[in-house]
Amino acid sequence: MKFLPLVWRNLMRRKIRTFVTLLSILVAFVLFGALMAVRAAFSMGVDVAGADRLMMIHKVSIIQLLPGSYGERIRATEGVTEVSHANWFGAYYQEPTNFVQNMAVDPETWLRIYSEYELPEDQKKAWFEDRTGAIIGADLARRFGWKVGDRVPLISPIYRKPDGSPWDFTIRGVYDASKPGVDKSQFFFHYAYINETFRNTVFGNQVGWYVFKVADPATSDQLAQRIDAMFANSPAETKTATEKVFASDFAKQVGDIGAIMVAIAAIVMFFILFVAGNAMAQSIRERTNELGVLKTLGFGDGRILALVLLESCLVAVVGGGLGLAIAWIIIAQGDPTGGLLAIFHFPIRDLLIGVGLVILLGITTGLLPAFQASRLKIVDALRRTG
Repeated sequence: MKFLPLVWRNLMRRKIRTFVTLLSILVAFVLFGALMAVRAAFSMGVDVAGADRLMMIHKVSIIQLLPGSYGERIRATEGVTEVSHANWFGAYYQEPTNFVQNMAVDPETWLRIYSEYELPEDQKKAWFEDRTGAIIGADLARRFGWKVGDRVPLISPIYRKPDGSPWDFTIRGVYDASKPGVDKSQFFFHYAYINETFRNTVFGNQVGWYVFKVADPATSDQLAQRIDAMFANSPAETKTATEKVFASDFAKQVGDIGAIMVAIAAIVMFFILFVAGNAMAQSIRERTNELGVLKTLGFGDGRILALVLLESCLVAVVGGGLGLAIAWIIIAQGDPTGGLLAIFHFPIRDLLIGVGLVILLGITTGLLPAFQASRLKIVDALRRTG
């Protein structure tokens, strides 16, 4: 620590170069944070998908409906502890551009399975008791300014009312989640509300998919095969897998966004390594004779090496640390696209990777100049001019 003033004075010798290098590193790590947040958003909750939850869809496609009678047969299967179901409603608010992620569910079983949704008990009870009631995520509430008690009309191109009027809902609760990565932009309402309207149509007593909890996650694959075998050769054959598999497959439908984001981040890190390394090497070349003076004063090779490394690490830590902090603050404001990136956060894992990259950047940009400086001979160093 006693050499920090010396290191700082060396950095201030060329203020513009130091500022540009710091700014470059800062921008690089802000970009790193943004890329990792986008990567997490397109993973669509893969990291938070329950290991003890299985999903079952129609074997042909998820848009094909399943009979409502399947639920009791699943519930009676050994190893299944809870069953629920959902239908994709696909509605929008006022204008088609105001798309809302909304699903018709069985309220009580849905909340028992998705325990990560945090909802006050009074709001939970109010939702259970109101057939036209709905709960919404905290992010969705902020997006439209909705609050508990508001009446919200939604228009669904899939489930159109016979008279063409909107579906009216009353907001009975706003759920939140303390666990990072949970989607808080969704809109859940009673399946019974739409089923009573379409009971005698092709949509009647039909569900989009089933989700159920298993007693032992280690047996999930075998249980999935056993349940699919139950409905083999039926008019509606099924495909069952863990929720994590379905979430991962859904994310891959738009391409391997994660790999693209990582590739871009790697390119950014490579260029910033080149920029910072070049600036550090130039700084050391300009001070060759001063390093010779330090050696004549008794500074050994190890101390010279440590001084140069400290200088490069200080630049990396200040620039990279500020960049990660700014990225965290910006990302904490939520989805900047108005709903396209429902899960938008800076994963702790990626933040720690960023910290590691900051340290690695400081060491790699200073290692070669530091080694060269430490190996300088006093006579050769004093012959050179800055």
